[in-house]
Amino acid sequence: MKVVTVTSPGGLDKLDIAESAAPGEPGDGEIRVRIHASSLNFHDYAVVTGAIPTEHGRIPMSDGAGIVEAVGGGVKEFEPGDKVVSTFFPNWLEGPAKIGDFSTTPGDGVDGYAREQVVRPAHWFTHAPKGYSHAEAATLTTAGLTAWRALVVDAGLKAGDTILTLGTGGVSIFALQFARLMGARVIATSSSDEKLKRLRELGAEHTINYKSEPEWGKRVLELTDGRGVDQVIEVGGPGTLPQSINAVRIGGHISLIGILTGRQGEVPTAKMMAKQVRLQGLIVGSRAHQLEMIRAIEASDMRPVLDRSFALEEIADAFHHEESGRHFGKICLEF
Repeated sequence: MKVVTVTSPGGLDKLDIAESAAPGEPGDGEIRVRIHASSLNFHDYAVVTGAIPTEHGRIPMSDGAGIVEAVGGGVKEFEPGDKVVSTFFPNWLEGPAKIGDFSTTPGDGVDGYAREQVVRPAHWFTHAPKGYSHAEAATLTTAGLTAWRALVVDAGLKAGDTILTLGTGGVSIFALQFARLMGARVIATSSSDEKLKRLRELGAEHTINYKSEPEWGKRVLELTDGRGVDQVIEVGGPGTLPQSINAVRIGGHISLIGILTGRQGEVPTAKMMAKQVRLQGLIVGSRAHQLEMIRAIEASDMRPVLDRSFALEEIADAFHHEESGRHFGKICLEF
């Protein structure tokens, strides 16, 4: 089977693609899955480029979707032929967050899904949504579940709320889709007028070009008659957080999901305190959260927004495409 590995210290020109022995039969509690798709995330990019150091020879990619080929003893949830999708924290099954690092995350602390077959404990996967392609299912593990947890689990999204999404990455687009699915209004930002048009087509009520309106927090207040939004999906980090604090309502919620503008910086803490804002960091979610999200998806006609797909051996090209920023929605590997 084909396998991609990271050559330390990393770099897109140092990804190794080779043939490796296929895994054997699954043991008790395990399943063997033929992986057919993965999707690219910023975390994966950091691993393969060396920004997040990992072991030499690590198999990257945290998202994996495919078909169960065989099941081991005691496995009752799956049977051969089932379409499945991986989980980001394989051992966080339910309840509050239990891990604060990536030591168990596929593609980082343990080997991931840039390969054609895996044998893993059955609880490392869930059923994929009915009717989804492998590529569509693969987008859910990281980006989809992060948006779901931020909106529904942590902030208790309800119909009539207004949320603000930043940019057109996978998490932000999923957040727009989930918000609209649940009857919430969305204000969205981007630096591209063409992408803003596509966000409106997806259901964004208002859009803001943050390059032409650098004080976009003030513009959000104008669009909400001075009230502010109920929640911000904050993917930028220190470079955008001050504007997000301006944009959120008194007592509102900011979900800190990304650090695209850097790992540290100044935060207007006095304004945050005065507005009594809840700032919550999060990393994806549990297996139970994923099952809840998939039930919601199956009760709707929602489909992920896919940009384009690459073959497994084109993984470097896929990440170069992500690097360019030209994409809208999720970039996938299909194999």
